[in-house]
Amino acid sequence: MNRDPLRTTPAAADGATHPHRPEASPNAELIRSAYRAFHTRDLPALLGTLAPDVRWVHPDSMSAYGLGGVKHGHAGVREFLARVPRVLGGMRLEPQEFVECGDRVVVFGERDVTSLSGRTERLKFVHSWTLSDGRVAVMEDVFDTALLHELIEG
Repeated sequence: MNRDPLRTTPAAADGATHPHRPEASPNAELIRSAYRAFHTRDLPALLGTLAPDVRWVHPDSMSAYGLGGVKHGHAGVREFLARVPRVLGGMRLEPQEFVECGDRVVVFGERDVTSLSGRTERLKFVHSWTLSDGRVAVMEDVFDTALLHELIEG
């Protein structure tokens, strides 16, 4: 059977397979495991999904807070994740839809972001994950930074 290379599947909150959607591909399952590791704050498990030379990309406009631009390798990801609690009180990601094409998985979702003062806002995101040799080579986070700036400043 010739399958369409572009596949869209809704995300289960716990990463489990939903009975009405196709079985997750190895790429989508790897990305789901990265979200689970982020959710449980399991840094070794998260890094295990990433290539040693991963490119971790966030909007340049977040650079003023140490959260923008490209971070390189596991050390760069660790540096980024260590910086987040210095400017935010918390963050919870909710991936909602996975779209796959070849070695790319694009995830549409929402995140609850809490400021250091305790205010929480829901922000939409798009994560583009590019895989190589069964690991994440590039992760790019795309979102409207204006509200996040407001949360950080407020």
